[in-house]
Amino acid sequence: MNRYRTEDGRGRRGTSALLALTLAGGLLLTGCGGGDDAADAAKDTATDSRGGSAPVPAPDRPRGRGEHGYDGGEDEKNGDSREIAPDPDHLSTFALDVDTASYGYARRTLAEGRLPDPATVRPEEFVNSFRQDHDRPDGDGFSVTVDGARTEDEDWSLVRVGLATRPAGRQAERPPAALTFVIDISGSMGEPGRLDLAQEALGTMTDRLRDDDSVALVTFSDEAETVLPMTRLGDHRDRVHDAIDALEPTDSTNLGAGVETGYETAVEGRREGVTNRVVLVSDALANTGDTDADTILERIATERREHGITLFGVGVGSDYGDALMERLADKGDGHTTYVSTPEDAREVFSEQLPRHIELTARDARAQVAFDPETVAEFRLVGYDDRQVADEDFRDDRVDGGEVGPGHTVTALYAVRTRPGADGHLATATVRWLDPDSRTPHEESEDVESDALDDSVWESGRGLRVTATAAYFADALRSSGGDGGLLPGAPGLSELSERADGLADGTEDEDLRELAEAIEEADRLA
Repeated sequence: MNRYRTEDGRGRRGTSALLALTLAGGLLLTGCGGGDDAADAAKDTATDSRGGSAPVPAPDRPRGRGEHGYDGGEDEKNGDSREIAPDPDHLSTFALDVDTASYGYARRTLAEGRLPDPATVRPEEFVNSFRQDHDRPDGDGFSVTVDGARTEDEDWSLVRVGLATRPAGRQAERPPAALTFVIDISGSMGEPGRLDLAQEALGTMTDRLRDDDSVALVTFSDEAETVLPMTRLGDHRDRVHDAIDALEPTDSTNLGAGVETGYETAVEGRREGVTNRVVLVSDALANTGDTDADTILERIATERREHGITLFGVGVGSDYGDALMERLADKGDGHTTYVSTPEDAREVFSEQLPRHIELTARDARAQVAFDPETVAEFRLVGYDDRQVADEDFRDDRVDGGEVGPGHTVTALYAVRTRPGADGHLATATVRWLDPDSRTPHEESEDVESDALDDSVWESGRGLRVTATAAYFADALRSSGGDGGLLPGAPGLSELSERADGLADGTEDEDLRELAEAIEEADRLA
């Protein structure tokens, strides 16, 4: 899971062996699926479908006493490193994530004339907020594409790893859904753009769901209440609309009680052969009852393991508990997004949520093996909370990410190549479990150093969009707002011009909003 590695093998932080052991132990202790017998059985039947010249090591590869628990033996001493696994310092492993809440909340904050708190800026969520041009697989599972281009900083490149699932089929082709909506009706939700926004969008979604879908409704303020048990829509849409229309803000925010009652209601209404989800709509500002995140998170983890019920978090409000909502969704094997306008809400509840109903992959994670003969150092942009120990890549008991049909996941790396290096650059591999059988699968793709375009800003549209979003997030995370840690970072003024050009050339409304957000950040910085 090493994010930033140098040619001396120690990393920028030093004492990386101790750090790797500590992080690996912590991840093993917090992994959600540790007791799943089905996952263990599936792991025993796994087959390796990888290809390429720099294979990713399996967890059970014999290891010696080297600094990082790896000894390459005579082959490595003779310089034939491509016949064996790369040194662990040249591996990067992370769980897949399709959250977008961080970017949505940043846009809302900037629109109100404030720079977002750097702690709420997660670059991968900025990147994954935009449509990508990754190739799609013909069948189930993932496609893997890798491309890149040189930055304006000598010897540094941006390398993009794209993972994509097949497009979603017609709504009639997906499994039925049992959705438990857990709605925050605390006093703070009375602010315009919170509860009223959720009610409007939920009403629209109710009309678009199928007759064989079911909906339950739980509300919480100082206490939690099930106001609508699991109800098959069929001839009962009016009953669901009445329950939604009757919601009114009341007192404080007992988020713990809301989550607990929501999962109890979901378990009581659980239907076999359908997709069961809890959808939490809240500003996540817990101030009453059980406000301890770990306790709330453990409740979600237990229900996920025992009943396979996952969480979709929808954040609202100018004051928003971003960190808590993200942790809830991660522990609940789900996703988060953020809405601030009626258009956002309709997109989330009428477009995104149906795509989240069906799962293509469980516990999906990616590992990128950089070739030490060509790569001197690299840095994964974002995914700070989604890193996985390198040796756990094929341990299917370790929690990964859940991905549905029609999703793309993009990871961006800053990579410094060795002077004059030529040849194999990296191998990217994605591993996932079939959502029903839990059979593991893998797909890989190689990239060569000569595949890197001469300039990021002269590359294809997709990479330019990815770079713009990543540089924007990087600038917001830096203290001055005028260039951060990414090599070749332009100032916000130049980045605003780049975004304007992309928006003008594509007539993409999402890119126009990005350009406006960068312009506002430049004004405030």
